[in-house]
Amino acid sequence: MADIDIPSSIDGFVPSEDDIAGVHEWFARYDELAANAEVGRMADMAMFPLNAVTDDAQGNGSARQYDRERFCAEMAETVGEGASMESTRTPHFLSPSLVFVITDATVTHDGRTYQLRYADLLVKRDGQWLFQTMVQGGWG
Repeated sequence: MADIDIPSSIDGFVPSEDDIAGVHEWFARYDELAANAEVGRMADMAMFPLNAVTDDAQGNGSARQYDRERFCAEMAETVGEGASMESTRTPHFLSPSLVFVITDATVTHDGRTYQLRYADLLVKRDGQWLFQTMVQGGWG
């Protein structure tokens, strides 16, 4: 077997408390923008093209890409509609600049309560976190 030179940036990377806090702060800002339907500012927090991965009721997975215009159009239809959300987010760092965040959320809208689980891939570029991939079942 050939020797593999693993980059030092991922060799045993363990995030610091500041790394984790930075991800939670990013989501707090994003959630506030979503609650106020500020889709343009939400898009400013993304890295385009943005990937969206889901599945359908038959269990068939799919993926698509969004440009900024499509993202804003779709988000304008779904955010800021008076829903309340309580969430617990668990970041899983792959490296100092890549983190998958699993969210378990309780959403209440029009008197109904839903339990959701979804994931986002955040990528750090120029010192700022940007979301690049959204994953949630059931939208296919």
